Formats: sequence, C-alpha cells, structure tokens
Amino acid sequence: MPKPQTLAELEADIARDLELTAHPRAPWLLPKTCGGAPVLDVLIVGAGQGAMAVAFALRRDQVTNILCIDRAPHGEEGPWVTYARMHTLRSWKNQTGPDLGLPSLTYQAWHEAQWGEADFEAMRWIPKGHWNDYLLWFRGITGIPVRNGVTAGAISPCRTDDDLPCLRVETSAGTMHARKVVLATGQEAVGGWWMPEFLERLPARLRAHAGDAIDFAALRGKVVAVLGAGASAFDNAATALEAGAAEVHLFCRRAAPMIIQPYRWLTFAGFLRHLGAMPDEWRWRFMSYILGLREGFPQDTYTRVLAFPNFHMHVGWPWTDAAEDGPRVTVATERGAFTADYLIAGTGGRMDPAKVPMLAHCADNITLWADRYTPPAEEANERLGRFPYLSQEGAFMERRPGETPWIADLHLFGIGNTMSFGPSGSSINAMSIAAPRLAAGVTKGLFAADMPRLFGELQAYAIPQVVLDPARLED
Repeated sequence: MPKPQTLAELEADIARDLELTAHPRAPWLLPKTCGGAPVLDVLIVGAGQGAMAVAFALRRDQVTNILCIDRAPHGEEGPWVTYARMHTLRSWKNQTGPDLGLPSLTYQAWHEAQWGEADFEAMRWIPKGHWNDYLLWFRGITGIPVRNGVTAGAISPCRTDDDLPCLRVETSAGTMHARKVVLATGQEAVGGWWMPEFLERLPARLRAHAGDAIDFAALRGKVVAVLGAGASAFDNAATALEAGAAEVHLFCRRAAPMIIQPYRWLTFAGFLRHLGAMPDEWRWRFMSYILGLREGFPQDTYTRVLAFPNFHMHVGWPWTDAAEDGPRVTVATERGAFTADYLIAGTGGRMDPAKVPMLAHCADNITLWADRYTPPAEEANERLGRFPYLSQEGAFMERRPGETPWIADLHLFGIGNTMSFGPSGSSINAMSIAAPRLAAGVTKGLFAADMPRLFGELQAYAIPQVVLDPARLED
C-alpha cells in the first residue's frame, strides 16, 4: 500500500486500520444508572497525553461509555502551551506514544502526511506546539469524548440501581457517576507543585514555581534568580532571558549539576513492562537511585541559556531562607546573600494526597510506600516514601482495610505511579506499555463486578453454529 501523502489519506488509512484491528469486537458492558442518572463505565480526569492513551486503550477493549474531563480550555490540556517552556520535546522524535503501536496513528505518520518524509528526517526534536496539535488531532480521529472547562471535586462511593459499586464525582458541571475513575493528571498527580516554605511565604509578586503561569514580559530589565538545575529550571531561565531579563542567576545546590539522564537508560521493554511486578526492594532500589539522581538537562537546553552573556550558573549554592527587601527579595545561601527582583523555584512536586480535592474523602487512608516498605538506611528517602503504593491494577490501596474499600475503583495514571511501576503515566516513552496495563487493571475490575451477569448470559447463550442433518444422526 502506498504511503499516504495527505492528512486526508492518512485518516482514511487510520479508519481502515482501526477496523482491521478491532478484535475482540463484542460489546460486553451494559448501561447503568444511579438514582436514575446515567453511570459512565470510566471517567478519566484529565485530557492530556496520558488520558488520551488510556482512553484509546479502553476503547480498543470495547469500553466505550467513557468521558475525559479537563479543567483547561480546549487546546490547553497538558503543559505544552502553558508551563512547558522548552522549545521542543525531550523524547526521541520516533518514539511512539498514545498510538499504542498502530503505525498510522503515530506522530511520525501525522507529521509526514503534512510536511513530508524529508522534513521529518531533517527535524531533530519534535516542536512542542506540533506535539500539542498532534494530541488534539489524535483525540478527534479516535473519537475520544472530552469535556473541557470541567473541574473535578470530591469523589465518594455510591451504588448503581442494580446494586453494583460506583463512584460519585462532584464537578463544576454537576455530579457525575462512574464505575471506575482514572486520575490522569500528569505531573500534579497525588499532590502538587512544591517549593521551600521560606519561598512559599513570600508575596506572589516576588516568586513563582516553574509550573505556575508567569508574566515573563514583566521581568524585562529585572534580575531573576532560579532555584534548581533540572531541565524545567533551565527552561524558565531561558524564557526569562529571551523576555529581556537584565540578569538570570541559576542556583544548583549540588557541587556539580546533573548531566546524566537516567531515563534514557531505562527505556527498554523489560524495565518498562515488568518493574511493577518485581519485589518491593528491587522496585525501591531502582527508582530511588533514578530519582535520587534527579532529571538531567539536555545539551540543547544548556546551549539555549549559554547564548546569553547575562546568564550565570552558581553550583554548590543551596538556598536557606528568603525575605522581602523593599521592592526586591534577598535570598540567604550557604555562601552569602543574593538580592534579586524575582525568584523562580524549579523544585518539582511533592506527593501529598491531602492536597488533592478529589481525594478529600479518602486521603488519610491511601497506602503510601512508607507504609509498606522500609528500605536500608543507605537507600532511605522520605520524599519517595510519600508516593502512593498502588495495586497491580494501578489503583489506590487502603492503609486501614475496610474503611474506604471503594478506592480500589480509583486508578492513577501520572507521576504518582513512578515508585510502583517506574515512569508510566507522565512519560511518552513508557506510554505504549503503561496505558494498556492501566486499562487492563480497569477492565479487570469491571469484569469481576459483572461476573454474575456474564455467567448468566453464558448459560443463556444458545446460538448454534452448525445445522445438523437429522438423516445422518444415528441412535
């Protein structure tokens, strides 16, 4: 078959590919109600790349009564046009993602159908705007239903009208019901962005987190100090420089910045597919080492800031305090004070279920890694112990059994999966393995709850596939 030359030709190929690979085709779930209101089989909170991958995997398994909701407007789901301040993705351009291995749905196929094979070959990294456009196209061509501008609130248990467990989700668009809920909230996951308390207490006019909306135009002619030396810290430093900041100073607490990217090493099927099934000590050993190294920054990111003579990088300079200093802010460090006009914390996030409104009714009963595993002293890490300890189905587990059994129907697909399964819900390079695994955990629960009905259907099944010839039957 000739390669499609236009997007319309590619979309025709996709329709055929989806039809050819639709097995198994049989629908197996029945509509449910709760107090007369319709019940979704799966509600996915989020409509970014992880949510798209999980939704597509579910649809491939004939779970079609689903909905994705996202608080962001259409086109702004995920970080790509908001707080992702790099110019390009950091993943290899030929990695697969939410396509789940269907060639016609890959980014490369989409790109080549519009700009040609030569353009893709010449491109080093995928522009982040292209990736955002691809995800929007992907959700449209696969028919994934999304409602934008809807914020999810507290989740609580209820029962369907035929007495099956389901979940009640309060949202800004009213109450929704679903048999399963997937939190596909990316980097925020089971907590949120974190910065040291001494930065948190400063007025917002003097500081921001790298994940916040920042008015970079207002930093023109200002002295900006960035805490952290990961990729996002460098991205924010570069954006401030490009916006005309007078000086940008990046502070790394380590004696040398991290220049190794361990996520490059772990991108192989054995690790991505099977780490989650290994004993706790090995899961902890691998991920505590990887996360202890922190995320390195790529050469292009470093080159971007080096283009500016007014960029300064300070190594071995941890911050210990900060205070208003008139209209400016002075940071205390182990090597003396530093005064700036604005501070940006590239300090990542912290796991804390209590900070997630959706988990208001179960946060204190979610099992964390610290509840299940005590590492050797040399591997101890309080920050990692706060990650949720997930079931093999990717669902929350009870710290105190029996108090909130319904959280087994609440699945996670985001940065919070990292300690249990390695990079999965927030990583493009793991998506083709992680999303079907999560979807399988969801369908396992749906099947288990429906077994009595399905067994009854099996017993009632009486469609013959052979017409017997009575004349050839002998007693």
